[in-house]
Amino acid sequence: MDQTAVLRRFNRTWTQRVGVLEETHLGTGLPLAAARVLWEVGGRDGADGDGTTVRDLRARLGLDSGHLTRLLRRLEDDDLVRVTPDQRDRRRRLVGVTAAGRERCDRLERRSQDLAERLVEPLTERQRDRLAEALATADLLVRAATLELRTVDPDEPDARAAVARYVAELDDRFAAGFAPGPLDTGGLRPAERGAFVLAVSDGDPVACGGLRDLGEGWAEVKRMWVDPSWRGAGLGARMLRHLEAEAARGGFAGVRLDTHGSLTEAIAMYERAGYRRTERYNDNPDAEVFFEKQLGWDGSAR
Repeated sequence: MDQTAVLRRFNRTWTQRVGVLEETHLGTGLPLAAARVLWEVGGRDGADGDGTTVRDLRARLGLDSGHLTRLLRRLEDDDLVRVTPDQRDRRRRLVGVTAAGRERCDRLERRSQDLAERLVEPLTERQRDRLAEALATADLLVRAATLELRTVDPDEPDARAAVARYVAELDDRFAAGFAPGPLDTGGLRPAERGAFVLAVSDGDPVACGGLRDLGEGWAEVKRMWVDPSWRGAGLGARMLRHLEAEAARGGFAGVRLDTHGSLTEAIAMYERAGYRRTERYNDNPDAEVFFEKQLGWDGSAR
């Protein structure tokens, strides 16, 4: 099967069926790009229309500053959004919907729902379930494939948010809980031969992993976490490969890591990735299983 041909054919089919090729999106008087920006401000789940920043919009939509500015100017000219300085930080701009913008969002939502219902109406219930399952899988895998893994300072807000969710999940999964107290970010910066890598989707952190120098040619993987809703898309394995490559580029001969015995999915992933069990190498009270892997120059197993 030519995988890229299948994807390209689906793109052509979908863009035609959902009206992307039309001059205005769903008859709203707006092109698709402007309609999507409006929906992000006032229509998406959790949007209150009052506190979205231009920076958040750029992150969620992957738009460059100039293009987003032009789209927002059009929406302002149509009295659908307002852009104002953030009183708490004058360097930021807030985007909110007007009353007319709220009405347009509601119209967009109704027409989008109507279109979706018309698309699936000829299908049987079983076919609808198959379609929903297939599209959910496709959505997850496409988002995972297009995520950028970037090295950040472990004290930046998104990094702290990811680690907080990592800690909360471990506290929920460990029978005795997990309350490590303030987590030391030392050793997780390039200047210390370390790294902290973050994956962000639609402005939200969805995975992270750290790397630090253990000495004697070993690096250690720390704080590996993937949001539960993203598991099954290979993001954890991708993060691990990325950290191994970072370790190899940093001159480390191998990688070690520890984990809790209850994290069976993580243990299975490490074993599939070529890690072998080894003796305890630290005094971490929450660690029960220890792994190591020798690296080639490119981060591959040796």
